[in-house]
Amino acid sequence: MLESNVTHFQPAGRGGQGPGTHTYSSSSSSSTHSGDTTESIRPAPRPTADEGELDRCSTHHSLGPDMPVEPISSVIEVPDEVYDRLPAHRKLIIVFLLSFCSFLAPISSTSVLAATPEVAAEFATTGSIINLVNALYMLFMGLSPIFWGPLSQVYGRRIVTIITAVGFLACSIGTALSPNLAAFFVFRLLTAFEGTSFILVGASVIGDMYRPTERGTATGWFMSGTLVGPALGPFIGGIIVTYTSWRVIFWLQTGLAGVAAIGSYFLLPETIYHKRIDDLVGYSGTAKVKVMLGLINPWRVIRLWEYPNLFLTGLSSASLVWNMYSLLTPIRYVLNPRYNLTTPMQGGLFYLAPGCGYLLGTFIGGRYADYVVKKYIKKRGIRIPEDRMYSALPFMGIIIPGCVLIYGWSVEKDVGGIPLTVVVLFLQGVAQLFCFPSLNTYCLDVMPGRGAEVIAGNYAIRYLFACAGTAVVLPAINGIGVGWFSTISALFVFGGTVCAFVSIKWGKEWRQKVDAKRKRRAMRKVLEEKNDDLTGDDKVHENAGRIMGSPDNSSRREPLTTPEAHEKEVEV
Repeated sequence: MLESNVTHFQPAGRGGQGPGTHTYSSSSSSSTHSGDTTESIRPAPRPTADEGELDRCSTHHSLGPDMPVEPISSVIEVPDEVYDRLPAHRKLIIVFLLSFCSFLAPISSTSVLAATPEVAAEFATTGSIINLVNALYMLFMGLSPIFWGPLSQVYGRRIVTIITAVGFLACSIGTALSPNLAAFFVFRLLTAFEGTSFILVGASVIGDMYRPTERGTATGWFMSGTLVGPALGPFIGGIIVTYTSWRVIFWLQTGLAGVAAIGSYFLLPETIYHKRIDDLVGYSGTAKVKVMLGLINPWRVIRLWEYPNLFLTGLSSASLVWNMYSLLTPIRYVLNPRYNLTTPMQGGLFYLAPGCGYLLGTFIGGRYADYVVKKYIKKRGIRIPEDRMYSALPFMGIIIPGCVLIYGWSVEKDVGGIPLTVVVLFLQGVAQLFCFPSLNTYCLDVMPGRGAEVIAGNYAIRYLFACAGTAVVLPAINGIGVGWFSTISALFVFGGTVCAFVSIKWGKEWRQKVDAKRKRRAMRKVLEEKNDDLTGDDKVHENAGRIMGSPDNSSRREPLTTPEAHEKEVEV
């Protein structure tokens, strides 16, 4: 039958094992405790954390029919000492590297916007077709995390980052050399699929390195790359297209990707504390293949949406990304004619307003999220992951919708001119950096041990909506005007605020209910497998009895127990 939530782990150095290892119990406390049922893991001492090879936890807790590889509880408590494996200066270097890497896929998503007419002319097509490619780029950014998230949990962060960095580099070269629209189409989509792993793995690495009360600040710095990229891309693309070929955009991207690949190889250690591949020690043959396929199955990420709090926070994030891309995508088409601008570079200057807002928000947004967490810990005496999202509510519910409404209707009615447009774009950029660190860090806090899969599900939702926003924004503005479309976006962001609020209020209760449901389901599966085994043994005994001439007692045989009987037995 299922055992208790006490889980024993064996620390491993290089290669996963070594002499002098010890077994630790989960009885000690940790700073990551969140008031829920937890499965704890204990670390090995790390005397040389600055040498680049970090201790990992190798566990055989999955071995045997009673302990499945798939975790049952949503919370696996990670001990406090894990976060001290790297010194502070190494952590800062890694955050800077990951922020740079995460800059690449988003800047690639928008850098071509300023060059859309030029790309369309070279391939003898229309701007709508090129915008469709951009929308599909966002779609592949949404599909990518559900693939890379499980892989990074199984094989680790470092190998996934290096592989995708090399792939992103190769696809950038392919895009720059594209001889026709089909090649441009394919390489752009592959670039999106590879590049999104930087964003996913970067967030997971921050969860590996920083305590929950420190993650907001680190996430704020990391998110600066993912948010400044989309704002800076069109500005850089506008300058390049004004003076040279659009292909130079992708040669520049190639150079940046090369820096990311080299930096990842030399500067990024393996930060994950427990690789899921360690759970397969003792498996062999088809059983190992079957379990491995389950561990890397993208459906693992989607299945987490049975937790209502995770799905709703995904919608909250999606509302912000929808708003961001529906603002950035049409700037050249909307503002250039409105303010009589004639060159791509002039239109590109408008992207600097939200970009500067994102940069300013980097310094304070994440710190404010950590401040709110500490305030509620002091108030409650315990850390509840959902408390972090309180820091995002006023910015999502008031400031961003207000800025979007002012932007849309001032442009629609030609009120306020360029200064008002720049101010509201800047303010909504600052406000977004108060929201994203809170939502992203919540994904890392709420299910320790599965942070990569949780954040993968969140990114999948947000970039699917980004794809929709990129695809519909121009036709919608042409059909109903920028004012009414901005009104729809503002209502969506406000709806995302409501999703975050209800997750704060009932998230813990939802998590506990789904955990209980998963435990019952796992118990039922284990008992059914045992009963099947017992039934098979009975048949063997029955056949043996017939051969020896003994009476047939099979009609009196029943399974040892049933799931329902076992549950009643446990309740008693």
